[in-house]
Amino acid sequence: MAILLVSYLAYRLLSDDGKTIFMPGDLTSGHHQIGIVCDACHTDSFTNKDDMQKACVNCHGDQRVKPFDSHPADKFTDPRNTDRLENINALYCVTCHVEHKPEITQKTGLTQPKDFCIHCHEDVAEERPSHAGMKYDTCASAGCHNYHNNRALYTDFLVKHAGEPDLLKKRRMPAREFGEVLDDLATYPHAKFPVKTVHEGDISDIAQKYATENIKHDWMTTAHAKIGATCESCHSTKTSVWEEKPGSDACKQCHNVEVKHFMQGKHGMRLQQKLSPMAPAMSRLPMKEKSLDKELTCNTCHQAHLYKLQRSAVDVCLDCHDDKHSLAYKSSPHFQLWEQEQKGELAESEGVSCATCHMPRTSIDVSDWLRRVVVQHNQNATLVPNEKMLRPVCMQCHGLGFSIDALADERLIEKNFKGRPEIHVQSIDMADRDNKRHQQKTGGE
Repeated sequence: MAILLVSYLAYRLLSDDGKTIFMPGDLTSGHHQIGIVCDACHTDSFTNKDDMQKACVNCHGDQRVKPFDSHPADKFTDPRNTDRLENINALYCVTCHVEHKPEITQKTGLTQPKDFCIHCHEDVAEERPSHAGMKYDTCASAGCHNYHNNRALYTDFLVKHAGEPDLLKKRRMPAREFGEVLDDLATYPHAKFPVKTVHEGDISDIAQKYATENIKHDWMTTAHAKIGATCESCHSTKTSVWEEKPGSDACKQCHNVEVKHFMQGKHGMRLQQKLSPMAPAMSRLPMKEKSLDKELTCNTCHQAHLYKLQRSAVDVCLDCHDDKHSLAYKSSPHFQLWEQEQKGELAESEGVSCATCHMPRTSIDVSDWLRRVVVQHNQNATLVPNEKMLRPVCMQCHGLGFSIDALADERLIEKNFKGRPEIHVQSIDMADRDNKRHQQKTGGE
């Protein structure tokens, strides 16, 4: 009997699923896909806070710097604030985000009580009379405060955008510009891919063995052929040996920023840990039955050789996602705009696809002298908490007040924003009152 028990435990421990057999509790939705890779978080120790912090920073460090983090680490190393660490040691991520504690874990991954803000802000009503009498467990309500990224909810920003119309006159996402900035991108492999159009006659003999007429046609219609990317560019990335199904390393040659973001999100985080690709069956969200075993890589969404971005922006998402918000998309005003763009009735980037909101185009620094627009392939970057969508997504088309109310209305979100918000968040109203009070007190200074 003992031999059978030992054999069973050994089998379980050697299998992927079995590696979680001794896990003290379930992981959060943000990490459960990589639960079998314990050393992703527990690098040198299971208990040492400094080691754990290094692991957190390794994946999420770029989110803990100004202006993206309202409470960056250097705020608490400032001597004027160090006393606050006695209440909440904000220098460590695990102070507020403890894994394996599903019984106390909230939707955002927070494991502190909702009123934890009181430890530092108990005198907030003295500075802001508008907050008098408010309960501290309401601070993080949608449209009020976001601990890590509060840029769209600061008083000066709220006042600046007070009174904006629900729909702005100019409504469109930033335009794609990759092709226009290629000459200035130091990370682009110019020697390997000289920016010039290649033709069917440039297909090598070895590639001809694999290239069907459909593949040739698809490739010739893409931007890849126009900027000098041949078959070998993707299929022979490391050696002269032909790779029939190249992985993300092939994409990374030119799209390193996009691949980096993809690996940070739920779609690609398993690949970052050298695991098999994520499949919809692993998701904790409702997924369509036919898609459960589909492995998610760059080509899953971008369709090798054709790379039709319009399909990637809507159809690919709806092939998998089966939640109420996704299912309601095609009956929403956003989808109507998307259809108009596809028909040429609206300019490019005026339609609203799934990717428009969940993988927005943002401007980032790619060198000391250049910024460029990239598609944020980490679909979680603006999703939880959803107020992070205000600046890069909602405010491209809508006024701030309307956007805050819409994101706070869970029923409206479920209907994919078909209709108007039935909730009004008073953030702008309170900011405006506090600002007027301040001006009266200081004489308008």
